[in-house]
Amino acid sequence: MDNKDAEKLFFIPFNTGGHWLLLAINPIREIVYYLDSLGNDWTTYPDMKVLIDTVLQAFRAQRVIQTSRRGANSITWIKVACPQQRNQIDCGYFMLRFMRDTLALGQLKIPTDYFEEFKCAFYTKDQVDEIKEEWCQFMLELNVCS
Repeated sequence: MDNKDAEKLFFIPFNTGGHWLLLAINPIREIVYYLDSLGNDWTTYPDMKVLIDTVLQAFRAQRVIQTSRRGANSITWIKVACPQQRNQIDCGYFMLRFMRDTLALGQLKIPTDYFEEFKCAFYTKDQVDEIKEEWCQFMLELNVCS
């Protein structure tokens, strides 16, 4: 809760039980950016939405923010039109790529049609391989694969 009033974007890689997606949360503005490489809507995963809404309400309570009863449900979920995967196995790499793209730009807001710099319907094989190589290099540097 240190610096609890500073705007930040928190990344939550979320596994639905067989699929990875990314949630980017701005708790001050109570905005959840939803990035799913399969194109599903967040209503596909109601337990996820309840969990994240509960966390944001608890954060609001810690900040001692008063809201009206109607405002208590004012959390905004935004589905981002991000690149889509063409198979059933690359979702984890897509989630990592979404996180990396956002961090590279240093943004606190994700456009609903994704970032102009990285906008595409699908990542190429080279773009997916690039994030795979970065992930492998990161793991090797941590010595978790020794």
